[in-house]
Amino acid sequence: MLKKLWPAALLLLLLVLAACGGNDDQAGNDEGDQKSNVPQVLVFGRGGDSVSLDPAIVTDGESAKVTINLFETLVNFGEQDTTIQPGLAESWEVSDDGLTYTFKLREGVKFHDGTDFNAEAVVKNFERWKAGASEKFYYYHSMFKAEGEDIISEVIAEDDHTVVFKLSRPQAPFLKNLAMFPFGIASPAALEKYGESFGDNPVGTGPFKFVEWKRNDSITLEKFADYWQEGLPKLDKVIFRAIPDNSARLNALVAGDIDLADGINPSDAKSVESNGDLQLIERPSMNVGYLGLTVTRPPFDNKLVRQAVNHAIDKKAIVDAFFLGRAEVAVNPMPSSISGYNDEIQDYEYNPEKAKELLAQAGYDGTPIELWAMPVPRPYMPDGRKVAEAIQKNLQDVGIPSEIKTAEWATYLEMANNGEFDAFLLGWTGDNGDADNFLYTLLDKDTIGSNNYTYYSNEEVHKLLVQAQSEVDEEKRNELYKKAQELIKEDAPWVPLAHSTPLLAAKKGVTNYKPHPTGSEVLSKVEMK
Repeated sequence: MLKKLWPAALLLLLLVLAACGGNDDQAGNDEGDQKSNVPQVLVFGRGGDSVSLDPAIVTDGESAKVTINLFETLVNFGEQDTTIQPGLAESWEVSDDGLTYTFKLREGVKFHDGTDFNAEAVVKNFERWKAGASEKFYYYHSMFKAEGEDIISEVIAEDDHTVVFKLSRPQAPFLKNLAMFPFGIASPAALEKYGESFGDNPVGTGPFKFVEWKRNDSITLEKFADYWQEGLPKLDKVIFRAIPDNSARLNALVAGDIDLADGINPSDAKSVESNGDLQLIERPSMNVGYLGLTVTRPPFDNKLVRQAVNHAIDKKAIVDAFFLGRAEVAVNPMPSSISGYNDEIQDYEYNPEKAKELLAQAGYDGTPIELWAMPVPRPYMPDGRKVAEAIQKNLQDVGIPSEIKTAEWATYLEMANNGEFDAFLLGWTGDNGDADNFLYTLLDKDTIGSNNYTYYSNEEVHKLLVQAQSEVDEEKRNELYKKAQELIKEDAPWVPLAHSTPLLAAKKGVTNYKPHPTGSEVLSKVEMK
C-alpha cells in the first residue's frame, strides 16, 4: 500500500515545494515593489532655524536654504558657480545703452496655489519690493537703489510672457543681482491673501511647496506635482531640521536620524572620511568671517582703536586652531576669487605692542566692551564661541577687557542690524560672485540698517562703489574696487578673519547633491539610493 502511494506523495511534495518557491518569488517582487514605492525623503540637518520664508525680507543663509527651493528667479546661477543661466525667463535681450532688459518668460508655469505665473506677477513682485520700506526689503533697496535713486525705474508687462525692465543707469551686475534668492517671484494671490503673514505661508513656483514649520525644530517641504521641469524634483519630501551644535548634528547623521549635515567641524573631517557609511562634501568657497567693530559706539568710534584691534588679534592662530587647514587668513572684506580683489594690500600684522601704542594714542581708558559671539555655526565661522574666546584673550593681552555675550539667532541679527553691539562676530557668503555684493552690500553708507552692521560710512568709498556699479568696463571697474579696499583697510571697521571651505557630510545613499558657493542650493535633482 505504501509503495503504491509513494509516487503520489512525492508528486504532492514537489507541488507544495513549487508553490512555496512561487510564494518566495512573489514575496521578493512585492518587497521590490514596496521599496520602489517608498517615498524619497531627505532630512537636512542645519545649524539654525530660518527667520522667515519670505525671501524678500531676509538676509540670513538659513532662510535662503529653504526659500531657494520654494521660489524661483527670472535668471539662475550655474549648478556650482555664478554664471547666469535661464530661469523663469527662458531668454533675454539687452539694449546697446544697457538701460533696457527684455525677458521672455516660460509658458505653462504655475504657482503652488494653482495660479498662473506671468509677466503681471513679475511686475507685482517688483512693485511690492520697490514700494516697501528699506529696512524691510533690505536686498531690493541695497541692490537696486543708489544715492536715493531707483536703478529700476519701471517694470512693464508687454504681454503675458514678456516683461521689460527700464533702468535709470546701467548696472554692471544687474543680471547677477536678479539671480539672487531674495528676488524669487511670489504668487500675487498669496501675497494678497496672507499679507504680513506671507513669510509663514510661502507660495512660489519652485520644485517644492511648503507644508509645515515647527519653530526652532523643523520645516517640511513636499514635491510640487505641477512643477514645470519634467521629471523633477526627484525627492518627495525635504525636512530641514535645526540642530545648533555641530557635534550633535554629526551624531544625528551617524545615528541615521538625518541624511545630510551642514556645518561639519573641520576637526571631524577625518572621522567622516573613515566612516564607510558617510561621505564628506566640500562647498566651493565664497565667503568671509569677520569681527565687526561698530563705529558709532565707543571705543570703536575712534579709528586708532579699530586699528589697534586689528593688530591685537592673532588671525593665523585662530584659523589654525578652529579651521584646521580648511580656510585661509582673510586680508580684505572679500575672497581673492572675486574679480576686483586687491592683492597688493598688506594685512595688519599681529603685533600686540603696536596695538598698545595705538590704544595709548587714542586715549583708550580700559573701559570693558561687550564681545558678541554667534549662537549658531555658519560656513565662515564653525564655532563662534571658541573664536570669541580666542579673541577675548588677544584683547585682554593689550588691555581691552571684554565680556562675551550672545543671543538667539534671529535676535542676534536684529541687534546687529540696529547697531546694538560693540564688537561682534559675523560673516557673509556671497550671493552672486560680484565684488559689489561684498563691498557695497556690507560696507557702504547706503546699506546701514540692512547688511552694514558696523554702521561704517565713508563718502569717498561710497562714490567709488556707486561708480563701480555703473561701470561696464571690467578693468576700470576692478580699479575702483581696489581703491575702495585700500580706504576700508585704513578705516578698519572690520577685522577680516577667514575665508573658509565649508564642510558637509551625508549618507552614502545621498546622490546628485551639488553644494553651491552661495551657501544655498536647489535640491530638485537630489536622490536617495
